[in-house]
Amino acid sequence: MPGNGEAVTRRTEARSGEGAASVPSRGVVILFAVACGAAVANVYFSQPLLATMGHDLGMSAALVGSVVTLTHVGYGLGLFFLVPLGDVADRRRLIVAQLLLLVVALAVVAAASTAAILLAGLAATGLLAVVTQTLVAFAASLAPPAGRGRVVGLVTSGVVIGILLARTASGLLADLAGWRSVYLASASLTALLALVLYRVLPRHSDNPPATLRYGQLLRSTLTLFARERLLRIRALFGLLIFAAFSTLWSSIALPLSEAPYVWSHSAIGALGLIGAAGALAATAAGRLNDRGLSRQTTGIALALLAASWLPLAFTRSSLWAMVVGVILLDLAVQAVHVTNQTLIYALHPDAGSRLIGGYMVFYSIGSATGAIAATSLYAVGGWGAVCALGAAFSCLGLVLWVFTRHSTSDPAAMATSRSEARAFSANGE
Repeated sequence: MPGNGEAVTRRTEARSGEGAASVPSRGVVILFAVACGAAVANVYFSQPLLATMGHDLGMSAALVGSVVTLTHVGYGLGLFFLVPLGDVADRRRLIVAQLLLLVVALAVVAAASTAAILLAGLAATGLLAVVTQTLVAFAASLAPPAGRGRVVGLVTSGVVIGILLARTASGLLADLAGWRSVYLASASLTALLALVLYRVLPRHSDNPPATLRYGQLLRSTLTLFARERLLRIRALFGLLIFAAFSTLWSSIALPLSEAPYVWSHSAIGALGLIGAAGALAATAAGRLNDRGLSRQTTGIALALLAASWLPLAFTRSSLWAMVVGVILLDLAVQAVHVTNQTLIYALHPDAGSRLIGGYMVFYSIGSATGAIAATSLYAVGGWGAVCALGAAFSCLGLVLWVFTRHSTSDPAAMATSRSEARAFSANGE
């Protein structure tokens, strides 16, 4: 039985014509990035607004805490139940339809008069915000193998910026015009993006939709995980790096709100501007993947991720140490994330939405695990315990890379080598 690398090579050869396709224009790729960032930001807008929302609607502390949980639960369900639809439906129509439904959900949140309506609207917002992953898969499908890493990297940079700046934007808007203005503004932007994408996105992709019933579609996602070892390994990388990422970003506000800093919510939110440096890594990692350097990129990034917790451990005594740690961590996480998405998409471009959606389920599990564990540990062991947890997640990722780095093939590198071999053979004739 052939290994994963050989199977990937045959699939790449079968799509030899794909390499001749032109890379989408930079303007179109930037539009994808903006749309991804705007969509995923809706999952994080509520975090600085919880106290205000709860006071306005008379919610108990326990009910307020469920706001973030329900949004993420909705997002996790959407990854499994909605994102795979991109493989059987016209992605352009699917994206526009999801964006318009997202506008409705955001309007419901903005107009909510009771806690029940608010929670229902936020759950629907999380469910529909997974349009981000449909956009990533669509962007990847439009790029030829030789330029796919760059395209995925640029689009992912939009996701990074959307996640990290969502809290900053929502805090500023809420201070200016109240928490409801955040969701009204997002609804307006989402409606505008739906119109622009409807006009700009291509009506057809190179890969025709699969002819599967919905039940078969969902089962095939599980089958892909059972069949593809590379997918399983990269999903584990995703779980561990986002557990580390969430360990930092779900708890960093705690030491910064205490002595010696005593930062305001706005100042803490602005920390996302520093973290947005990770967007640079997303683009650079994409280019390295196009050169067949995914294995090296992953190893170096995981080593940096583990090392980032050393300066982060000195957060209470040194602001500069914290800044260095935040930059290193975000650079490392985004480099591995882009590498993961580029490699797994190359396994089966005709199942790109299922691959990306299934992979992102592990991202959600890692994020939830990191957030819950970090906040619980901080109450018991303080910031030092949180840093130890983050370092543990990061080191596990590095150990996994050490033991698996030679056991799976790089689809991009194999495609390049096979193309060179065909060209050499042709010249010899």
